[in-house]
Amino acid sequence: MPDTAIGVGWPVFAMSGACVPVILPVMSLDLWARLSARIYDPFLTLGERRGMAARRTELLAQASGRVLELGAGTGLNLPHYTDAVDELVLSEPDAAMGRRLGRRLAGAHSAVVVVAAPAERLPFDDASFDTVVSTLVLCTVTDATAAVREVRRVLRPEGRLLFIEHVRADRARLARWQDRLARPWRAFAMGCRANQPTLELLAAAGLRIDVADTDRWRGMPAIVRPLAIGRASRA
Repeated sequence: MPDTAIGVGWPVFAMSGACVPVILPVMSLDLWARLSARIYDPFLTLGERRGMAARRTELLAQASGRVLELGAGTGLNLPHYTDAVDELVLSEPDAAMGRRLGRRLAGAHSAVVVVAAPAERLPFDDASFDTVVSTLVLCTVTDATAAVREVRRVLRPEGRLLFIEHVRADRARLARWQDRLARPWRAFAMGCRANQPTLELLAAAGLRIDVADTDRWRGMPAIVRPLAIGRASRA
């Protein structure tokens, strides 16, 4: 697929798990990025109601001290942070997402720092954060291994990574569909690789998995339903 355009007819598992055709018009990547930012929250609405918002609340209750959130997107995590957070730094490299994040922050009462930086090249000192948060981010970064190494670098020795991430399905049939639809889904979802072996990736990049649970993201297309939720620290 050329880098300058998206033009595919592709099947994706709908909410019921069935395959339906969806046709994406040919458009520039910049236009698609702006459209994706606009539809991101509405697209996730059902999934948020069917469990993701509760997962965010439970996970982010563990965030404390100086906190860095990778790929903050439109800011869906913001309402779920607690008073245990002393400073919140949001990284978001996508300009369209960043504009929507800025609008959401305009109504916030607490001071939050936003940095336009990719997860693979974080402009922060070594061992400078108590908590790093990654929710549905590692699947979209260009070099996930480099991103995890950066997480390890900026975490303080006793720091923790809190994560909710896509993982490759345990069920063979669904895993095959994740593989078959990997390329069109990645084009549609701005780089998302739903079949990524995320836990193995974290361990290989030097993090210790302290807690990891699996779950299903109800209300979303079947290929992105398998999730890993947990906590990791520097090995």
